[in-house]
Amino acid sequence: MYAEVVLVRHAVSVQPTADGPHERTRPLTPTGLGQARDLVDALVEPCPAAVWSSPYLRAVQTVQPTAHALGQAVHTWAELREWDDGLPFTTDWEPHYERSWAEPSFARPGGESLDQVTIRAVAAVRALAATYPGRCVVAASHSTLIARALGGLGVAVDWFFERRMPMPAVYRLRFTDRSARPTIRGPYLDESA
Repeated sequence: MYAEVVLVRHAVSVQPTADGPHERTRPLTPTGLGQARDLVDALVEPCPAAVWSSPYLRAVQTVQPTAHALGQAVHTWAELREWDDGLPFTTDWEPHYERSWAEPSFARPGGESLDQVTIRAVAAVRALAATYPGRCVVAASHSTLIARALGGLGVAVDWFFERRMPMPAVYRLRFTDRSARPTIRGPYLDESA
């Protein structure tokens, strides 16, 4: 028996600013909406039994055209949400992220550590795989959650990997009974990873 989880990083979204929109309601740009439509053929190909997403608007919008093509709804799940980094709005966020990748147990006040995100991400991916045995499920999320899920499942990832992850990006994780570690295919990953 196998299960396949197709992780999808959201398409190009409106950039955050100090004045909004809020992180949870930031939409895709017109380019991102086009990218979401362009993903349909690739995401429909494995015949997913369900389409799940982070509740953040940009993630939902990324898989909405696929769900529509399949005649399905997009189910949202808070466990697929982006990392709560604990930072107030800043345009100089990269040094903070680099530090968190170097010290994954570090958490800013009110935020999550990357170790906590890894636990949440791996549990979410494994729960989706267990819910759809013998089937495929599509799950839209965000770069940090996806990178930490991949890392927690045995792929060598780092801050550089997350920084260069494209929008959108698709990673197909195939779980089998023989191994707790899935076979993973996607951008920047060898098929035998």
